[in-house]
Amino acid sequence: MSSLSAPIRFLIYPSLGEVREHVRVEFFGRALSQRSGRPIVVELARTYEQVGQELVAGQADMVWTTAEQCNAYEPQAHAVLRAVRSGRWHYHAALICRAQAPLTLETLQGARAAWVAPLSVGGHVLARRHLEAQGLAPDTLFSSQQFVGSYRNALLAVLEGQADVTSLYVTHPDEVTARAGLAQRVGASERLLTPFAFTEPSISDGIILTRRMSEADAAAVSSALIAMSQERGGMEPLVGLYSVDGFVLASDTKASRLPAPSVHHAEYLAVELDVEDRCQSMCTSAGPVFGQQVHGKEGQTLPQVLPPEAAAPLEALARAARHHGIGGRAEYRLEVEGQTRLYAAEAAPQPAPPGESTPGTALLVRDITRQHMLETELYRLASFPLLHPEPMLELGEDGALRYANPAAHTAFPDLLVLGSRHPLVEATLSLPRQGPVTGTPPVVRVAQHHWELTVSSLHETGVVRVFAKDVTARKQMETRLLDADRRAALGSLAARVGHEMNNPLAYLMANLSFVRQEIVRWSQALRAGKQDEVLDAFDEVIDALGESREGAERLRIIAQNLHLMVREPPAHRDLVDVRHVLEDSLALVQNELRHRARLERDFQQVPLVDADEAKLGQVFLNLMLNAVQAMSDRDAARNVLRVATRTSPAGEVLVEIADTGEGMKPDVLPRIFEPFFSTRPGSMGMGLSVCHAIVTSLGGTLRVESQPGMGTRVTVTLPLE
Repeated sequence: MSSLSAPIRFLIYPSLGEVREHVRVEFFGRALSQRSGRPIVVELARTYEQVGQELVAGQADMVWTTAEQCNAYEPQAHAVLRAVRSGRWHYHAALICRAQAPLTLETLQGARAAWVAPLSVGGHVLARRHLEAQGLAPDTLFSSQQFVGSYRNALLAVLEGQADVTSLYVTHPDEVTARAGLAQRVGASERLLTPFAFTEPSISDGIILTRRMSEADAAAVSSALIAMSQERGGMEPLVGLYSVDGFVLASDTKASRLPAPSVHHAEYLAVELDVEDRCQSMCTSAGPVFGQQVHGKEGQTLPQVLPPEAAAPLEALARAARHHGIGGRAEYRLEVEGQTRLYAAEAAPQPAPPGESTPGTALLVRDITRQHMLETELYRLASFPLLHPEPMLELGEDGALRYANPAAHTAFPDLLVLGSRHPLVEATLSLPRQGPVTGTPPVVRVAQHHWELTVSSLHETGVVRVFAKDVTARKQMETRLLDADRRAALGSLAARVGHEMNNPLAYLMANLSFVRQEIVRWSQALRAGKQDEVLDAFDEVIDALGESREGAERLRIIAQNLHLMVREPPAHRDLVDVRHVLEDSLALVQNELRHRARLERDFQQVPLVDADEAKLGQVFLNLMLNAVQAMSDRDAARNVLRVATRTSPAGEVLVEIADTGEGMKPDVLPRIFEPFFSTRPGSMGMGLSVCHAIVTSLGGTLRVESQPGMGTRVTVTLPLE
């Protein structure tokens, strides 16, 4: 099949917090892709529900999912392969409680349950069915039920007294198997827990090969899965995610036994050699060794038992171990049945038999071809943090350093010395723990550098993982760009301020010049005794001075508004009820509003905000005046000013001021916060600029939506702190 064909999308149900399963998924996908000859992209679903949704929508080619979904989709799939664990294609669930607070089905009334997930078969569904089969209704039986996301979390909830009972999947319904599963998830604490009931079996989960993939791809993948399962005793542990040994076609599960695996070669050969290198005893896993059968060949030498190219290195290794009295190990490649295979041989001297002075030799030969392939992938993955050029750390939830890659030690040489007191660690622990990165990652300043941090918690291991990216150069560039933008804005502002101030300055200067000339003339007239000339011009001078005062007041307002735009956040802040501030602002616009529109209030209960009440009142007053003035008094019967308060889903306070006025054109909206920009004759164009400056200084936002002929809505968003 062409390498350019679309890859097979393989969706796997959630790992339930098991970190190791993420690594096994990687290996499993690669091994399956190599075996099938098709590129396969493996994805872990976030939830069981996502698996079901994508199955229904036909968005995946292969899906590893629950037994129930396998049952439902088997008739319409190419094939369904059931998971095999411990030689069985079905499993049970064990009900678990604290050993010091033992329970039985008869004493469950009022207990608290912690389950894995609603659709987790072993972690909820089987237990629920078992209880219902005993005539017990879980919804009324338990005083509380919670879903905690993983088997480990559920067991910890019981251990810590947050719950009394949980459910754990087991391959066999016995205490030994249950305790092995407990130890795997909670370690030595398993002795504090005990199983008290086992459910009926459920057929295993499995892989659905959907009709979205071609028949050829389905056949190739199915054959690859079965081959991986049958050879050499099942899947390698690193490939067998979710403790799976292999897979079997669903049709084969109807038989009493699984099909016998076809064994092509042995996994190991163990030999005891005497002083003459004769094979005293031999043991193999199964099948031929180096392409030859070795059964019944005791008493023969290695060259008589094995091909020459295989026997020679083994003889040399055994003699060296016997001669020096020290064990040894060697790896070598051989062509066996047309395949190149990698072997590891180990030799160790054995005590001399009674009556003999020369010791024998124990020899173990293992086929490590598949293991070597997996180790290569494992080392490749392990090298990522080691060779990654940027710092990567793992911390305990208490800040203790668990791991730091070489780049972290280079960037922070005092990391080991300061430990949890290191600024990077302190900054990390102060941040919220997230999974997938959303929004802009936080940036902290450490050691004269800016570091962008991505922080996530691996809850199952109690580890906080940190990726630190040095963004100092980017921050410096941003600073330069912001500085350039600020200077450009100041240049534009200066030009507008100059233009805005020119008019009042012009008539201020002209009036002052006129007043000066008049005073000089009055002085001359008074010396000449012509008081009447002074009295005749007195009113003109008073008018000129009045106009000059108006010009000066206009300049003062411009200067004050400019100060509001660049000053620090308001100093007089307190907890403020925005509804009271809105009522005060409405009272001030009531006279003008009465002749232009009717008022609609919708004041919902909102939290108090930390703000400067006076400045907030200035914002609301400006916005209301803009809204009122945008509505013509000729349409007073139709016009509406709507003022509303509510709380956003994020808990912020929203204030909406909407009008049914003329609205704004699309080309006007991007400029409304520019100083001195206005479409209204006689307006200074400072109102919205000042409002924007005040709101942003409070940590809020100001959003304007408008449609020509429909009106405008302004939304002020204010944080609680």
